[in-house]
Amino acid sequence: MDIDKRIKAFARLGQRIANLTDEQRLQLYDRAVAANRWFTADNIAMALSGIGRFLDEDTLTNWLQRYQLPAESKTVGLVMAGNIPLVGFHDMMSVLLAGHRAQVKLSSQDSILPRALADLLLEEEPAFADRLQFVDKLQNSDAVIATGSDNSARYFKKYFGHLPHIIRQNRTSAAVLTGHETPDELNGLGSDIFSYFGLGCRNVAKLYVPQGYDFASLFEALQPYEEVFNHPKYFNNYEYNKAIYLVNRTPHLDTGFALFKEDTGLVSPLAVVYYEEYEDMKQVTASLAQYAHKLQCVVGKANTDRPMIPFGQAQFPAVDDYADNVDTLKFLCRI
Repeated sequence: MDIDKRIKAFARLGQRIANLTDEQRLQLYDRAVAANRWFTADNIAMALSGIGRFLDEDTLTNWLQRYQLPAESKTVGLVMAGNIPLVGFHDMMSVLLAGHRAQVKLSSQDSILPRALADLLLEEEPAFADRLQFVDKLQNSDAVIATGSDNSARYFKKYFGHLPHIIRQNRTSAAVLTGHETPDELNGLGSDIFSYFGLGCRNVAKLYVPQGYDFASLFEALQPYEEVFNHPKYFNNYEYNKAIYLVNRTPHLDTGFALFKEDTGLVSPLAVVYYEEYEDMKQVTASLAQYAHKLQCVVGKANTDRPMIPFGQAQFPAVDDYADNVDTLKFLCRI
């Protein structure tokens, strides 16, 4: 199967996703939510929308033509995470478009959705059937892409370190505010913070704000996201962290559905957003450099040494916006 056929197959997959009937979507969402109570219909729809943005023939063609795709097919083992819906889809797509065979170990937290998209893909292009395999254990892989926590990364390195590999660990994201953001931009920041209940590596967990920043406008713009409070698991985390702060008399701000705590750290607990005041942008740049190995992306319009993602777009990476800034396709072309 040549590259043109592979691209067209994934483009048709994008059309199939876009054209799912309400009944088909409801059935798929219900199955996925039953398997992972952190998943919701809205979050699954957001994940599918993000994928649909790059399942376009021109987008895929322009992306792939920048690479010298390998002539020889290898077997690439994929260990997928399950923190948010379809977080491993890009890896699976990249392996297949590169002409390799994908041996996929799914997370128990996200086993329904990847299989559903794989079934649709095989309906569009049956030739992928011998190139896509879901397994309980990786065997005879020529290379591995594994995504997980900092703890699981040590396990991955132990067992897969002898193979060509990409091993991803915990990451999070930050936003830089100047105090001149519009209400729409602050509302977009709400999506960057609260989508997927903050469980994704592209979720903003830390804010850099100018000294004396007035949170009133931000909190007003975040009000539409108060519905996260209705999710039992999120609510439990909010209540737990609030109780800890109150018992310990830890200063914090409370929107009624999220807690904001001044902290120089980067990774905040669930339902908590850290913030840090700055005097000038050099201070922010230095902090971002310090945490570069833990940052997935930085949101805002300030001038820093890092590329900045517009407010509200953190959960919609482009097809070539690679996790951990490691070019997955370049890796797949070299194994």
